[in-house]
Amino acid sequence: MRTAEEAAFARGVAVEALMDQAGAGLARVVRQFFPQPQTCVVFAGKGHNGGDALVAAKHLQRGGWKIDLRLPFAENDCSELTHKKLQQLREAGSDDSEAGPRTIILDGLLGLGAKSFLREPIRSAAREINRMRRERNAFVFAVDLPTGLDGSTGEMDPEDSVIADFTVTIGFAKHGLILDSALDLVGRIEVVPLVDLVTDAAPNDLVATANSLRSLLPRRKFSAYKNQFGRIGVVAGSQGFVGAALMTTRGALLAGAGLVDVFVPEDIYEIVAAAAPVEAMVKPVRSYKNLLEEKIDVWSVGPGLGTARAGEILNLIERAEQPMIVDADGLNVLAGKVDVLQRCRGPRLITPHPGEMSRLVDIGKMSRTGVARNFCDHFPATLLLKGSRTIVCERGQPLSYNTTGNPGMASGGMGDVLTGVCAGLAGQKLSLFDSARVGAWACGRAAEISIFNFGVSEESLLATNVLDHLGAAFNEIRDPLV
Repeated sequence: MRTAEEAAFARGVAVEALMDQAGAGLARVVRQFFPQPQTCVVFAGKGHNGGDALVAAKHLQRGGWKIDLRLPFAENDCSELTHKKLQQLREAGSDDSEAGPRTIILDGLLGLGAKSFLREPIRSAAREINRMRRERNAFVFAVDLPTGLDGSTGEMDPEDSVIADFTVTIGFAKHGLILDSALDLVGRIEVVPLVDLVTDAAPNDLVATANSLRSLLPRRKFSAYKNQFGRIGVVAGSQGFVGAALMTTRGALLAGAGLVDVFVPEDIYEIVAAAAPVEAMVKPVRSYKNLLEEKIDVWSVGPGLGTARAGEILNLIERAEQPMIVDADGLNVLAGKVDVLQRCRGPRLITPHPGEMSRLVDIGKMSRTGVARNFCDHFPATLLLKGSRTIVCERGQPLSYNTTGNPGMASGGMGDVLTGVCAGLAGQKLSLFDSARVGAWACGRAAEISIFNFGVSEESLLATNVLDHLGAAFNEIRDPLV
């Protein structure tokens, strides 16, 4: 970020131009989650971070939002540019529209370069933000990074760091935002790109955003036909776990698969055939060994399978030549036999949650990043390690962190949907690495749309809600709002 800024300034780009872009982008992100005008409480520090927040407030005010300004410093202490943005906000005047009942907070107290230990009056302002979040159920949007968090190291004020629900980071994501220790302070990450900031430096890590994923989903040719988008073979389900097969199937279909074959045990065939999407083809299986003869482009193996026929499933995982997504009981079959991944005849994407990962390898006290890199150093597979900041890792690729999702996704069936979505994407010739990145982003965004646009709560969010809104999530990748 610093290098790109210096290069921009050397080309004659004005600091104010970057601030105006940043503030406009911040306002767009706020409206993405809260499309109707609400009350916005703006905590603006004296530096340029505060200026970004003030520009955003001006845009929101013009859209009918009520603005409540909180300045911890005397106005005369503000930087010249921040003071200018304060005056512009006041001159813009207030809109007489009636704002909604929600309280949205912009944390524009401190920016990049600030240290983690907070001093007055910033400490009191940070405490007030956290109090309002706790007592008024306010949603906090941190500008660039939450106050109290060091953007480079991830160190934080141990008592009074701002707890953000959303962190709208400007230009590029900062390393401190994606560390495990910062998860509960940073919340959902959105990156506001600045058109005047460019860099040729290759990143060590990536964050997946709608903008960064856009090129992976080109529009289809008018002459397209189903065989161009993959035949997906879903191997899932057993007695008591019919839903897993159904959700994986719907995920693959809604992610754009041309054809989906669902292979289920004979004892649940009639149930699945009656309940499956009419677009899918349900087929009874007597022996999973026979599936190696099927004409399939991508396999999706594991959800709800059980482990009663572990040997047959292990044989399929090892010997199938097509790309394969392995999840749930497919991973449980691999536990203790993970060296099979060294011998697989085709590329493999495994999608474990932390418990499944611990059954595959000894994770010890390693960070999630360390676990992912260590695994991919040892095995020639793509790893999607689920969590609040899902990680996608593959040998030879930069580590990728997902930015979407919310705690409501901590419920059954989410992984089944993701497995199907990744398979559907892989069937359209995306690499397993890119299928995992796009799939994780789309599922997380669909969950957000369910909550912020359709009245679902974190408590009531279901995997079927995610399926219902996958289309809107994919549309955002093609036409990003930010």
